[in-house]
Amino acid sequence: MTKTDPYAALRIKEFNIFLVVRLFLVFGWSMQFIVIEWQVYSLTKDPLSLGIIGLMEIIPAFTMALFAGHIVDQKEKRNLFALCIAAFSLISLGLFVLTLDSVTSTWPKTTVLYAIYALVFFGGFLRSFFGPIIFSLVALLVPKSIYPNAATWSTSTWKAAAVLGTLGGGFFISWFGVPNTLCCVFVMVLLAFLTVFLISKKPILNTKKGEPMLQSLKAGVHFVFQNKAILGALTLDMIAVLFGGTVAILSVFAQDVLQVGSQGFGILNASISLGSILTMFITTYIPIHKNTGKKLLIAVFIFGLSIVGFGASSLFWLSALMLFISGAADGISMIIRQTILQLKTPDAMRGRVSSVNSMFVGSSNELGAFESGLAAKLVGPVAAVLFGGSMTLLTAIVIGIKNPVLRDLDLTETVAQNTNEMP
Repeated sequence: MTKTDPYAALRIKEFNIFLVVRLFLVFGWSMQFIVIEWQVYSLTKDPLSLGIIGLMEIIPAFTMALFAGHIVDQKEKRNLFALCIAAFSLISLGLFVLTLDSVTSTWPKTTVLYAIYALVFFGGFLRSFFGPIIFSLVALLVPKSIYPNAATWSTSTWKAAAVLGTLGGGFFISWFGVPNTLCCVFVMVLLAFLTVFLISKKPILNTKKGEPMLQSLKAGVHFVFQNKAILGALTLDMIAVLFGGTVAILSVFAQDVLQVGSQGFGILNASISLGSILTMFITTYIPIHKNTGKKLLIAVFIFGLSIVGFGASSLFWLSALMLFISGAADGISMIIRQTILQLKTPDAMRGRVSSVNSMFVGSSNELGAFESGLAAKLVGPVAAVLFGGSMTLLTAIVIGIKNPVLRDLDLTETVAQNTNEMP
């Protein structure tokens, strides 16, 4: 195995199984998100209802994040992963039932809407566990010397599944209807559940098993806030995602601004993910550990520019192109952040550090969805997107000036040290 082997992680059998599980799971999750957004807006015709979806997910995801990280560090990862997937399958089943014609024609519209919100809330609870489990499990499947390569393939697989899920969601709604599309989601989640058992149980590397929860949580938070590289990267991504995200109101653009219907809605969503995955596959051949901080700042700045371009566009092809560029820039940002986390986090603290990451970045997706929905209602969707993109540009500039630790971060030496270590 050479130092520059772009397929290093793919030569490990259990890591490939993990990628298959993640492909099934994220495909189902992404398609489900698209269907929920479409169904809720079709029921209400109110952009704020799309923001409420994000709010319903962020409340449990944010409040449970640190506790989830503590539990993940204390428990065996494979079985905990399987348990969360099984619970997620119940959400998919519930959404399928809620969208059946027999239910939508007999239940009051508000009852169906509130039931969807309730299932999204439960999904936010599960999401607080998925991030720490996946982050911790990757480190148990591959040697430390190829963590960056594994992070790239894991994130690329996630984005590939997001492409298929978002594109499939829009087209499946058009071809088969909402209930049948959600039935496909349920099947995908079941496949993920069955496949995960092909991975063997993994050892618990936390040397402080049984540590009091409060002490454990304090240790995880303290580590993140003392590590300027991690803190800077998480802060940059959090603010960029909070203000620059457009996914939550894409259904408004598809239906009311660009008027391209459900298929155009799927293409707009998929453009973001397609840009990310193509970029991330390229990074398997062109490592990003040299001048890491500068590359992260540039990527976020380009992301902000593309969001401004999307908001200003009235042409479907130009809007799709701007979203493609935003996805490409976001893909680089995600790879860099995951590489920093993998290389800078001790094995015993991976669950807690990933939970803090979820609070910074993961939860900001949902909070950003609420912000986007509220802004779209108050000032209109175009003005909301232009404001968000501008705030992202300003954030990249300010952090680049005020945080020299992140700006000058270079992981070349760290990667070289890990490569020279025995797996």
